[in-house]
This record gives sequence, C-alpha cells and structure tokens, in this order.
Amino acid sequence: MENIEVIPTSESSTTRVGSGIDYELFLDCVHCGLCTASCPTYAELGNENDSPRGRIYLMRGVRDGRVDLTKEVRRHLELCLDCRACETACPSGVQYGRLIEPFRIEMEQTGDGTEKTNDWFHRWILFGMFPYPDRLRRWLKPARWGQKLRLDRLLTRTGLWKLLPPRLGRLVAMLPELQRPPAKLPPILPAKGTPRARVALFTGCVADVMFRETNWATARVLQQNGCEVVIPQKQVCCGAIHLHAGSSEPAQEFADTNLSEFNVDDVDAVIINVAGCASMLKDYGHHWQDSKQSERQRFADKVKDVSEFLDELGLVPPEGELPLKVTYHDACHLAHAQQVREQPRNLLKQIPGLELVELPESELCCGAAGTYNLTEPEMAERLSRRKMKNILSTGARVVVTANTGCLMQIACESRMNQHALKIVHPMDLLDLSYRGEPLIF
Repeated sequence: MENIEVIPTSESSTTRVGSGIDYELFLDCVHCGLCTASCPTYAELGNENDSPRGRIYLMRGVRDGRVDLTKEVRRHLELCLDCRACETACPSGVQYGRLIEPFRIEMEQTGDGTEKTNDWFHRWILFGMFPYPDRLRRWLKPARWGQKLRLDRLLTRTGLWKLLPPRLGRLVAMLPELQRPPAKLPPILPAKGTPRARVALFTGCVADVMFRETNWATARVLQQNGCEVVIPQKQVCCGAIHLHAGSSEPAQEFADTNLSEFNVDDVDAVIINVAGCASMLKDYGHHWQDSKQSERQRFADKVKDVSEFLDELGLVPPEGELPLKVTYHDACHLAHAQQVREQPRNLLKQIPGLELVELPESELCCGAAGTYNLTEPEMAERLSRRKMKNILSTGARVVVTANTGCLMQIACESRMNQHALKIVHPMDLLDLSYRGEPLIF
C-alpha cells in the first residue's frame, strides 16, 4: 500500500468521522486483496488507496485517529464509485456499502468547508433539479428544441461541449434523445389474462423524465404476465442522489414520503426497473435508525427488481420474433448490490430469434454510478471507453442494461464515437416481443 501521511489527531473518538459506523463492519475485512481485481478504480489506477481494502484501511484509520482526514484521503474516498463489486468478490462477506456510504455522509457533515457537495452544481443541478420530475422537464425544454435543431450533434461532433464547465458539458453530452414523452401512467392498470399478482410500480424521477416509455413498457409487460399494476401518483425520488453524495436528511425526507404513498400491505411487491433506485429502496431499513425503521424495513422487504420478480413469477413466453444479436451489461447495483444476475438473462433468452452474447467484463462498472459520471468525469470516461471496447468485441448491435445511468452512459459513448448501436432496457425488448413489433434503430 502506498504510504498515506499518518497524523495523530486530538479529536475525541465520539466526534471523529466514522464514529457512527458499527466498528465490527471494519473488522470483517481481513485485507486479503481478492477485491482489488474487481474494483474499477484500482483496475484503472493501480493505486492501493483506490482499492476497497485500501479505502477500508483509510476509513478505519480516520475512525481510530491514526490517519488525519486530509484532502488526499478525502480524494481516495470520493473517487469510489460505490459499485459494490468488491462485495461480490469478498470471501469474508464485507459489507462495503455499509461502510463507504455512511462514512461519506459523516465526511460531508464535518462543516470544515471541504464538503464535496458545497458547490453550485450540487445545489442547483443534482439536488435542485434531478430529484424533481416536473422541474427537470421544464429545464429540459430548451434541450429538446436544441436537439430538434441538431445543435446537440454540432456540440458533440465538434467537441464544443468541452468548452463548457466540465460537469455541465458532460451533462449536455449525456442527454439522450428527448422525444415528447408519452402520457403519465394512470393510477391503476388491469391485469391481462389470468390474474397472478397485484404490484405497485416505482417510476422514479430522472427515469420518469428521460425514460417514461420504458416505464410504460414495464407496466405492459407486467400486465401481460397477469399483474394488476398500481402506480402511486404522489411518489417521489428514492433519495439515492442525495444519499450517495453524502446528504442524508433530504434522502430521508424522500424515503418517508414514499412510505406514506405506497400501501405495501395491499400489494405483492413494489416493482422497480432502475437498478440504482431498487438498491436504495431495498436499503431503506438500514440507512436511518429511528422510530420509522421497522416501517421502512417492511417497505424494503417488498421491493423487487422487475426482472427478479418476473423470473420468480414465471414469465409468460412472448411470441414476437426479434432477430437481434444483443449483449447484456450488468448494472452494478443490480449484480452486486442486489445479486440479480441471471434473471434478466433468463428473460431475454425467452424472446424468439434473439441471440444473447456474453459481454467481457460485464460486471465492471461502465462509469455511470448514479451521478458519478457528472461529478467525476475523468474516471467515468476512462471506464466508459473500457466498456465500449468490450461491447464492440462482441459484434452485437444491441446493448441491454437495466439502469438509466448505464443506458445514458453507454449511449453517450456510442454517440461520441459514432457507433451504430442501440442501447435498451430488457423490458423494452420484452414489450416489443409481446406486441409483435420490431426494434427501430
């Protein structure tokens, strides 16, 4: 491990960053190093401090008072994607997400002026716009007109987007094609065929603005499988945008609003088609220990990724042929945080005519990682290029992934390099097969 300056601190142990974390979680790590090969930042940088065991060493050192929380130490911890691939690789069952997430929250609450979220981009864009669908739609109207005038192509193909502030330029480049969105999903959609389940659909914030057609596709696929679909109309952001940036209180407010809007006792499952959101929803019972903890856990216990739910339910086989060669990218918060890997593949293999080709390094992060691609554009671009190289090696024309961030990240890399690829959600393909319609490139 590279040497980190160790500075004894005079802080009381009760006020040190990390003091709110169960110390046993640190001790689970035996520093064997088997996690390093699975870590995207270590794979790119080769720096031990940018590996999971290195970061655990740093966090524990800060907690113990052996390591001062310097700018350098902060940087190693901020560069983590929180992809949790290390959890999959770890033979000791280290719960890395339950270390890095609360540690970064405490790190942001030091009040020493070094908080990563203490800037205009977090205040006005990530926190002020993204979690609020109506607000985001209004802000995207000029972008939609810009796309109609093909100004977006001018910016990306000439590289003019790089003249904007880095994070804002990346945001402009990341935007998918903004079609006029379909109508809002109604409060309830009836099951088709033999009724098999009653489910509530979580539509998300950015997902509902950027990919509402995928929410509709998800609802129709659930209907085709005998599910009555309830869509709570006043649901809000899952809270992941705030929590992963180290801002806990607003995330808790979103979580508690969702508790009041979803009647989990009235449904068999709460269905979500976004890996990052589902991971957050499934952790509602862990993040905040207060009088509502048991209620949040009851909610979390009902949450299912749509592929996970349909695979358990037993998919009604679609009949429409889709003669496509596709490859599947494992979204980190689906494969690692939720351990959902084979279920999406099982569903895709039931589409007539579809050829599924395995993707090299499928479980290595594409660089999206929620809003990481906006806050850490350099590392995100390195991982995006690595992912695209692997995609092209498969010869597939269609990339399938189950997370909005991954969809936008891979599509952006494809556009930037003018690759003729289509990037879609598994539910988009299933919906087309049920409806007997082709995929339009």
